[in-house]
Amino acid sequence: MREKKRNKNIVYSIPFFIAVFLIVIVPITYTLYISFFNMNIYHWDNYRFIGFENYKKALLIVDSGFIPALLRTILWTILSVGLQLLISFFVALGLNVEGLKLKGIYKTLIIIPWAVPAYVSILIWRMGMFNTEFGYLNSILKSIGLSPINFLATNKIAFISCLVVNLWLSLPYMITMIDGALQSIDRSFYESARLEGASFFQRHKNITIPMIKPIMMPVVIMTTFMAFKQFDIVYLMTLQTGAHTGADINTIITYVYEKSFVTSNYGYSSAASVIVFIITIFLYFVSKKMGEKRV
Repeated sequence: MREKKRNKNIVYSIPFFIAVFLIVIVPITYTLYISFFNMNIYHWDNYRFIGFENYKKALLIVDSGFIPALLRTILWTILSVGLQLLISFFVALGLNVEGLKLKGIYKTLIIIPWAVPAYVSILIWRMGMFNTEFGYLNSILKSIGLSPINFLATNKIAFISCLVVNLWLSLPYMITMIDGALQSIDRSFYESARLEGASFFQRHKNITIPMIKPIMMPVVIMTTFMAFKQFDIVYLMTLQTGAHTGADINTIITYVYEKSFVTSNYGYSSAASVIVFIITIFLYFVSKKMGEKRV
């Protein structure tokens, strides 16, 4: 009976394994395969095996752009996740102040940026806020007698502008998660700490952070991966075809996209994709190990 049930389960699992094989295994294997060839728009049918040359170009030649894009992505991830945690923590604390009126309305307003489709929000920020001629921010600058700023033309200010948009889109989720974690803490801990003379920062350092850490760790890990593979904000703000602003702030994902679909260098972009895949797997195991140690 058990043998029959086991065979039945295997049969039912076959469509799933076929789907995983076609959707996941085949593309990854093909990407790995062409990463060892010079396949590009000029060698579509007559590409040849070049070994690890694509990998060497990405990792050892700084002018290739891969290393700067990787370092920029790491900086983007650290700043994005760090600012999200810092801002969200204090906003969530404010939402949990005893006696706060209209708390439900505040939480509803905070969640709106997360509910709006990202594509719409990004274009609103690009055209409605950062536009040099009629953007809202430049209108304010003009009204006080200052010169308008081209927010998306130079690397540093474009990077900061994209980071601001990323915070706008991602803060609601992080605030909601921290808010939920805070509500799980027994208020009697804070009352005891107050009676013992603990300050605001001491209470949250010794009570709040340790108690919400196990709950927030998976959220932080997921947010880190989302920040690391960020594509739409940087692309739509600065790199969109036909609307390139001039800033070169490629993240690792936009860099791979550009090499694959703009310059059509498929062999090299595949090698870059494999490197990103290896880095992502490495980060996954590191974050998993850290999560296990902290729990």
